[in-house]
Amino acid sequence: MEAQATTSTVELNEGDTAPNFSAESTDGSRISLDQFKGRSNVVLYFYPEDMTGGCTVQAQKFRDDKAKYDAKNTVILGVSLDDRAKHETFTKKDNLNFPLLVDSDRTICNDYGVPIDGHQPFRWTFLIDKTGKIVKTYRKIDARTHSQIILQDMETLHLS
Repeated sequence: MEAQATTSTVELNEGDTAPNFSAESTDGSRISLDQFKGRSNVVLYFYPEDMTGGCTVQAQKFRDDKAKYDAKNTVILGVSLDDRAKHETFTKKDNLNFPLLVDSDRTICNDYGVPIDGHQPFRWTFLIDKTGKIVKTYRKIDARTHSQIILQDMETLHLS
């Protein structure tokens, strides 16, 4: 029997307030959305699994573009259901320069309405401004071009 994608009843859209969260990050610290409010924009991206083809490409693109995000006062946060040990291995293997968040209990996925297929969240992203509002949602993503598209949208939206 095939696993079916589970979905939350939540549907977040542009203009909605992004739900706060608190999660363990790659280095063991806790990161919450609220700590960036008033200070930084946030790229909150959900991905299926550490060290898999598309997820690696997507993370590498964010890594390579990090200076551009820094210049726009924007932090990048990756979220999957993988545990901290796997996040640490992925981070070291690919020299990732941004935190990955542990969502093994699926709380963040559920709060953001991200469907989960088996044990893998869909590849969705939320661009959140400094006020905590979702300014752009991405639900159809090409891992190879996603970071560049977000940066272009940030220019259009005048986010910095």
